Amino acid sequence: MAKFVVFDVLQGAGVEEFIKIVLQSGKTALDLGLYVLLPVLVVMMAIMKVVEARGLLALVARGVQPVLRVFGVPGAGAFAIMQLLFVSFAAPLATLAIMEKDGTSRRRIAATLAMVFTMSQANVVFPMVAVGLNLGAIMLTSLVGGLVAAALTYYLFARSVIDGESPEDPFVAAPDKVRKSSTLNLMIVGGQEAVQVILGAIPILILAVFLVNVLKAVGAIALVETALTPLFGLIGFPAVAVLPLATKYLAGGTAMMGVTLNLLKEGAITVQELNRMAGFLTNPCDLVGVAVLISAGARSASVVRPAIAGAAAGILLRGVLHLLLF
Repeated sequence: MAKFVVFDVLQGAGVEEFIKIVLQSGKTALDLGLYVLLPVLVVMMAIMKVVEARGLLALVARGVQPVLRVFGVPGAGAFAIMQLLFVSFAAPLATLAIMEKDGTSRRRIAATLAMVFTMSQANVVFPMVAVGLNLGAIMLTSLVGGLVAAALTYYLFARSVIDGESPEDPFVAAPDKVRKSSTLNLMIVGGQEAVQVILGAIPILILAVFLVNVLKAVGAIALVETALTPLFGLIGFPAVAVLPLATKYLAGGTAMMGVTLNLLKEGAITVQELNRMAGFLTNPCDLVGVAVLISAGARSASVVRPAIAGAAAGILLRGVLHLLLF
């Protein structure tokens, strides 16, 4: 009898819907990983491989080290800042991958992750600048919020993370064989490393997207919208702002951008309201963004909790600054 019951369940519409969600999640994750993240990361890691081998990474890192070290970020974190602000949310993965191998302490990796989780990603900001997002304010609050998040993580949330930190950033010179390699060979090696990183990230991406789709299917996102509407009324956000915010933290920045642009087109939100919300909307600290960035390696994944705690404080600061500015 039990066999027939199981058979009936497997034939039910619920299982069919579950399979559809699994397949759709896989397709979405593969599209994101192979057609969006992989090209960006191949190019960025190819460039970073050349920059590292030629000694430019160490040179720049040493130049900004005195400033960034105050906030707990190694000198190489300057590259992560530029990659995030001017390329995409996945681009800092190249710098994090180097930190995984060059001896950077986990505590400083945590601070760098917190900074990256807090700041705005170029792939969302620049398309939205075209519809009225204030670029100057975004860049200012990104830097302020990111550095505050890094400092809080390094000095507070990750203070117990110890793995033999040296008094100086570990600028390890590339081996002679690597330094003497041609630029083309270095770029090929960097591109191959990028492929390995993305292949390792695909399972995490599929699971993250699957979780988002399940939450949508069971009505959890709609429930969040209903619960947050009174709070949004208190801080001056329109009720419809629940949709892009819920979408952002559950489905990622790209999905949020699509929803927000549609709301602007329909007149459901104004440009001023967009700028007021931007401090909370424009950052890679969501299920997809976190899954991608911690795929840099085991050391990054091990400090994700203190990094997210620091990022939460930094994002809150950014949000308040945008409310005050607009």
